[in-house]
Amino acid sequence: MPAHVHARTPRPLAEEAVLNALRRVDDPEVGVNIVDLGLVYAVHVTDGSVHVDMTMTTAACPMAGMLVDDATDAIEAIVAGGTAIDVRLVWEPAWTPDRMTSLAKELLGWTG
Repeated sequence: MPAHVHARTPRPLAEEAVLNALRRVDDPEVGVNIVDLGLVYAVHVTDGSVHVDMTMTTAACPMAGMLVDDATDAIEAIVAGGTAIDVRLVWEPAWTPDRMTSLAKELLGWTG
């Protein structure tokens, strides 16, 4: 067998790995991570780049800039140097509590 068959090639970063990193980012006003709150709308990973669309619970959220920075930092911690990271704040569709996971609803004491 050729030697290159046994060589390990780095596996591309998976979207799930990005979501797991983003689960370490908590909304400080609520105390729940941004993924379980339903604030992360999309994650796209390609060779050399990570793109995330996220929102806030309201356009008036005073934590928006900090949460975007925290999300960027969380992604930077798991990607190779030189990876382009684009965390974009979007407002469509508008966030609703229906986007929260059952875990987030339970942590916040929501029933039903």
